[in-house]
Amino acid sequence: MKTEDCFRIGSILKTKGLKGEMQLYIDFEGAEKIKITSVFVDLAGKLVPYFVTSIKYLQKSQAYLFLEDIDTIEKASALVKKDLYLPNKLKPKKKKDEFTLKDVKGFIAVDETHGELGEILDIVEYPQQLIATVQYKNKEVLFPLNVDIIKGIDVDGGEIYIALPDGLLDVYLED
Repeated sequence: MKTEDCFRIGSILKTKGLKGEMQLYIDFEGAEKIKITSVFVDLAGKLVPYFVTSIKYLQKSQAYLFLEDIDTIEKASALVKKDLYLPNKLKPKKKKDEFTLKDVKGFIAVDETHGELGEILDIVEYPQQLIATVQYKNKEVLFPLNVDIIKGIDVDGGEIYIALPDGLLDVYLED
């Protein structure tokens, strides 16, 4: 299983008790609605499968997890701070009304002045706004995703139409 065939649901925060139970931080909304029978743990860049013995959700973002064959604190400690993944086929489908700006990752950014900028490779959330990243003319270009810049989104076509502020691209393209 490759990372691109999966989606991250969270990471293991710490061990709990002596019998291998682990506390999870879950940063994927709706994980409690998925029937999780196995997970993939990222160990040195390789996804290793583990069967889930039990998972108990505490709050929105935390759960306790027992994995098959992880029955001591020593075995559980080796998995602390590791990311957990599930196969993409388990990812719940979003309804159109649940679409958020974070979902434009993978969309093609089209500027009204410069034309097609490229695929949005990443979206980072800062306290005040979301920042999108594209690769344009072999340079990494960042721009905010807000009502002043976004002129339209074609959800079905996978395109986002933007109007970048004058000079923004020049800052990135100067050598």
